[in-house]
Amino acid sequence: MVRLKDLPKEYAEGLLNLPIPDYGPAPWTDAPDLKDARVAIISTAGIHRASDEKFAGGAADYRLIPGDLDFAELTMSHVSVNFDRSGFQQDPNLVFPLERLRELEASGEIGSVARWHYSFMGATDPSRMDETAPRVAKLLKEDGVNAVILIPV
Repeated sequence: MVRLKDLPKEYAEGLLNLPIPDYGPAPWTDAPDLKDARVAIISTAGIHRASDEKFAGGAADYRLIPGDLDFAELTMSHVSVNFDRSGFQQDPNLVFPLERLRELEASGEIGSVARWHYSFMGATDPSRMDETAPRVAKLLKEDGVNAVILIPV
């Protein structure tokens, strides 16, 4: 990841002056006991199955990632030139820890791994996701998910 001091001055100032949206108060909910949790992953690494459409810069859509995914099917189309992909290339669990979740399920530490997981493009203005985020929330609820691991990239 590039440091702000290494960016051109105008670009760094633009990032530092981005408005911070106010989403208002969020309702509190008690977390489930992990042994009863159905866990999904939401990542902003721009990952998807090789057969899926690639992400475009600033994309507000998402890709469905099946819980039984073979990592050989996983690819990344994150568009930032400042993003180092070498960690993902060595171990996709760094940005999408599905194998770790499967291990936790097998050992009984979590209840189950969700049927579906979700990937977004990082560095997208959150206000552009006003339509897609509620759709993903609905899908998570339909899958019985009561815990999510957020992987911001």
